[in-house]
Amino acid sequence: MEFSNIEESNGIITEEEEKGTEINEIEQRKVRLMRAFVEREDPSVKEVDDLMIRRFLRARELDIEKASTLFLKYLSWRRSIIPNGFISPSEIPNELAQNKLFMQGVDKQNRPIVVVFGARHKPYKGSLEEFKRFVAYTLERICARMPAGQEKFVSIADLEGWGYTNSDIRGYLAALSILQDCFPERLGKLFIVHVPYIFMTAWKVVYPFIDSKTKKKIIFVENKKLRSTMLGDIDESQLPDVYGGKLSLVPIQDD
Repeated sequence: MEFSNIEESNGIITEEEEKGTEINEIEQRKVRLMRAFVEREDPSVKEVDDLMIRRFLRARELDIEKASTLFLKYLSWRRSIIPNGFISPSEIPNELAQNKLFMQGVDKQNRPIVVVFGARHKPYKGSLEEFKRFVAYTLERICARMPAGQEKFVSIADLEGWGYTNSDIRGYLAALSILQDCFPERLGKLFIVHVPYIFMTAWKVVYPFIDSKTKKKIIFVENKKLRSTMLGDIDESQLPDVYGGKLSLVPIQDD
């Protein structure tokens, strides 16, 4: 018999496992309490799974009151921007035509990989409202394609060729708000690559609006370390070919 089996049969639990079990029990209890509260406010919550409620709780450090406020605000937002339950490509033609966002492969933690090309974003070719719908459409599709048991995705924001005509502070802030407030705890990591110096002007405006949890997930990658950094998180077989990997880019709107 292996030692691991002997330990398990003797009921030995490590301090780390005990702490993890305790945190899990606290989360489960708070999920039940939050569900009871928000269901009284909005009966449609009955259709929502516990994992979603847990994500909102984690986004607010397990504070039930703050998480409930955020969650009810999300439900209201969803009814206004996605009244039919989904966004049709026909509602975002200008955004999709820019061919700027792709999804293919998974990282070493089995998180889907999303690639966005900042220089392909043309704010003057659409409206802010259409862009918001595009962001919602994108995040909905990402979440719908999550592997079983996975809740987060990894993104690569490629800014090669980015210039002032691509700069869209209102759009960036809107996208950030949707990601943080409506899809909390979905972003696992964000690599920002091929960063031109002029981008930092826009970054300084956006940075104060990024919450502390999201800030910890953002990594600026030096050009000379791009491939090695990527391969630390993503196997070559899953890395997009534009970064020396094996996978071709797949537009987000393609099934």
